[in-house]
Amino acid sequence: MVKHFVKPVSATLVAGRNLTQQKGLPSLPVPHLQQTCELYLSFLESLVEVDELKRTKELLEDFQKAGGVGERLQRRLEKKARNTESWLTDVYIKNIYLEQRKPVVVQSNVGVLFPRMNFRDKQGHIRYAAEFLAAVLHVKTMIDNETLPADYMRGKPLCMKQYEQVMSSCRIPGLKTDSLVFYAKSSNPPKHITVVCNNQFFVLDVYNSDGTSLTMDQLYVQLEWICNSSLQTNMEPVGILTTLHRDIWSKTYINLIKDKTNKESVSAIQSSICTVCLDGAMPPVSQMCHSSAILKILHGGGSQWNSGNRWFDKGMQVIIGEDGICGTNLSHAAADGSIGMAMCDYFVAHMKQEKNRKKHPQIMQSPMEPLPLPQRLHFNITPEVKKDIEEAKQHMDILVQDVDLRAAVFDHFGKNVIKAHKMSPDAFLQMAIQLAYYRMYQQCCSAMEPVSLRLFRLGRVAAIGSTSSASVAFVKAFDDPKKQNSEKLDLLEKAIKAHSWCTNMAISGQSMEGHLFFLNMQAVEEKISMPGIFTDTSMDKINDYEISTSQIKSKIGCQPCIGPEDPGIYDMCYSIMNDHINLTVCTYEASDTCKKTNAPHLIRALEDALLDMRTLLEQTPRTTL
Repeated sequence: MVKHFVKPVSATLVAGRNLTQQKGLPSLPVPHLQQTCELYLSFLESLVEVDELKRTKELLEDFQKAGGVGERLQRRLEKKARNTESWLTDVYIKNIYLEQRKPVVVQSNVGVLFPRMNFRDKQGHIRYAAEFLAAVLHVKTMIDNETLPADYMRGKPLCMKQYEQVMSSCRIPGLKTDSLVFYAKSSNPPKHITVVCNNQFFVLDVYNSDGTSLTMDQLYVQLEWICNSSLQTNMEPVGILTTLHRDIWSKTYINLIKDKTNKESVSAIQSSICTVCLDGAMPPVSQMCHSSAILKILHGGGSQWNSGNRWFDKGMQVIIGEDGICGTNLSHAAADGSIGMAMCDYFVAHMKQEKNRKKHPQIMQSPMEPLPLPQRLHFNITPEVKKDIEEAKQHMDILVQDVDLRAAVFDHFGKNVIKAHKMSPDAFLQMAIQLAYYRMYQQCCSAMEPVSLRLFRLGRVAAIGSTSSASVAFVKAFDDPKKQNSEKLDLLEKAIKAHSWCTNMAISGQSMEGHLFFLNMQAVEEKISMPGIFTDTSMDKINDYEISTSQIKSKIGCQPCIGPEDPGIYDMCYSIMNDHINLTVCTYEASDTCKKTNAPHLIRALEDALLDMRTLLEQTPRTTL
């Protein structure tokens, strides 16, 4: 096991570097088969019974034997690694996202809530949308020109490819698997955005004839025209179809685009740089206002509000609400949540820079050249498509009622206090999450955390299991009155080191989970007799987790949110700041199918666990590490 202390995953920006560093990045290495099998056994020790572990060990020995199926799959993986930029990424995107048939809304897409705005009137709402869009186009230019500063981790440059994939991209529904299209790579890259207001879609060209992007004043004029025009016609909320189960949406999609007009309209939306959603105000909420605002960004609030004012398949949707609720909704298939958050930080930074540059109130100026009017997109709705829209409304409203989200700020301490005790803030919080769960249910949980693979070309993330034999020993001992504080602290230190070691292994391209996942998919693709380790009940433990966690940091106070994939699972996003921790817990409301999850209870239990763990640190003398 690696003995040195591992810092949590974080990326810092270094100015003056650009995307040309991409060429110097290494390819993702292929872990040794024996190492992965040993790590797998170690991972299972805390999750399965002795007899089951013994059975798995026998299957692994058979899998690894000379000339066996494991060795053959490993050789084919090594061959693929020599001939591709990343042996894992395409398989990961296909199986984790594109082949999943659950709705993308809540269960896949990432929401990012911006600090609340206060618009005095409709003009203020439109002006902010114009400012935001101008910032989006500025960042797009930086990406296109390869002048966006490179991200770094531990002094090493990270892969920047995902920044190119957020804009001008769209997920296209398919009967068995979806596809992900990047229109910026075409011979004629898109020069337009789509704007949706009152459930109506418009095409807005955002570049002048000389190739320069529209100014903020020009954008304001165009967006104002769109808002006024959207009041003149009442149309079906076609966008709500993108909230459907993917199998249903794919069939509806085929029927929808049989009509030439519909096909052209859908194509315009899909190929646009992004979709700007000009939302109406949501009803005022007396309690949990912040949580409700995040949910609006995540799902739109339901069919009566803004869920139809969306196209959830787009790589990026910019959401600007009349009530000051603003943010982005991002396709997880196109990019990871950390990339979306970094882009949001860039948008806000540019907007602040522009305001500082123009200290005096801006005077509206006429465009230097006549602007073509935005084009309204038309849809011919057949009775069959109308029926699907009504079905989508019903399913969306049920989903809105089922999702439970709680956001909180733990303001007692942050990473400064944890680091003062020479501990990894991320690992410390992971142990607190497991302690909180154990206190709630009197059983240990299986927790998952994604770790960045961006040190390698085209790297996305690797999922690591946060639960280990060391973490189980810690949480079981913490409230045991027979245990001395010194022993509890020793167990905490061992649990943190174990988590940090697993994190470091994954960052270094030695992910046990990713390796086994690919070997499994390789066996499926080659249609060989499935090896016993992949049908063994123990294999389910890799993906059978109760808590899915993500650390997504924002420099400007944005709040991320990712919804749970299934009932019975907590999805937690957090940002560990210097003196506080931002927390968001999302799950499904307790029901007949899901009686045990309770987001408010978990938030309170986590806050108590953090305070109790800090007390342990302060009251227990430590030996020199």
